[in-house]
Amino acid sequence: MNPTPDAPFPPSDGKRGPRLRCGYGTDRGLRREANEDSFIAADPVFAVADGMGGHEAGEVASGICVRTLAELPQFKTGSRDATADILQEYLLMADAGIRHATGSRAGTTLSGVVVVEQLNVPYWLVLNIGDSRTYRYSHGQLAQISVDHSEVQELLDTGQISEAEAAVYPRRHVVTRALGTGDDSEADYWLLPLEDGDRILVCSDGLNGELSDEQIAGILAAEADPQAAVDELIQAALRSGGRDNITAIVVDARTASEDAPA
Repeated sequence: MNPTPDAPFPPSDGKRGPRLRCGYGTDRGLRREANEDSFIAADPVFAVADGMGGHEAGEVASGICVRTLAELPQFKTGSRDATADILQEYLLMADAGIRHATGSRAGTTLSGVVVVEQLNVPYWLVLNIGDSRTYRYSHGQLAQISVDHSEVQELLDTGQISEAEAAVYPRRHVVTRALGTGDDSEADYWLLPLEDGDRILVCSDGLNGELSDEQIAGILAAEADPQAAVDELIQAALRSGGRDNITAIVVDARTASEDAPA
């Protein structure tokens, strides 16, 4: 559902919990022959998978990943009671499915959020494996929540290279953890309180590889509608070169009553 100015958030229908609206989009980019990104954007899961393997193999890997997530029981029950253990179980299923389908010749990253509630308190359950990213824009500040599983991030963490050197490091796209390939398919998880007015951005590295955090924050601040924000982020990445597939999801959350004063 695309929100309108007269109804910026879906009505609560008497249900408790946060009200969400989202925008999403994907683009092949200007230099790739195919789009190997896949995504899922349906309450309670908002995630991006960036396939690796070339030709159609990466597309197969990312597609298996999001289709497996779509089998989460929370989609059938409408509940927000997912846990990191449940998610990891499904990621291992995706990992096995990718290996079976591609002979371990392809893999995929995955990053995103799952909306969960504990004792009627809402949280963002952030998950990440690889170098796709999840950000939170709140109170005018952009913060990267996920931590890249990449060779360049390891060099940054140990102080061997600077941020400026990382931006041009020749192996900056080499990931150290992924689904479907390699030895490590364990995701990292963070549980963050969901606050009124939170805006979440989930993206493949085709977006953050072209735009700085300052550019991303500027667009998120300027575009109130989540779909407009996604469209402008993708167009800005294309204007900056569009060297990779570009996928983005923007999720806005409201917890305050519609009748509450601003």
